[in-house]
Amino acid sequence: MIERRQAAALAVVGAWLAARPAVAQQGEQQAVARAVDALTAAMLQPDRAKLEALTVAGLSYGHSAGKIENRQQFIDALVNKTSVFRSITLQDQSISVAGNNAIVRHLLVGETMTNNQPAPVRIGVMQVWTKEGSDWKLLARQAYRV
Repeated sequence: MIERRQAAALAVVGAWLAARPAVAQQGEQQAVARAVDALTAAMLQPDRAKLEALTVAGLSYGHSAGKIENRQQFIDALVNKTSVFRSITLQDQSISVAGNNAIVRHLLVGETMTNNQPAPVRIGVMQVWTKEGSDWKLLARQAYRV
């Protein structure tokens, strides 16, 4: 027969075990959020090594106008200043983690340079991140007009 103290201890352990996945999920969401922030910073101050470290070799990067780039094209456009972001603010971000994958959705508001002229940008974005080892890396991104 289980005594009251044992039952109480088992209840506490059970509650702790039940809460662990939620805590782990929250930790992974925070790790993905840090990766999103690092990618945003690397897009504003393009650095090939940082961009490569934050993306997978098979990256599919979709723009709101329908253009699709692979990893090299995405990074080259930023590093060679073909694509220039003057500012980026992410709003209404949500992160959903499923195992070693995460879906990030947000509104990107900022300013780019088009034909040497500042141009406002306001687009919706969906990103798919995958975990490689302990690092979250961008696997796919698709922007859309809002």
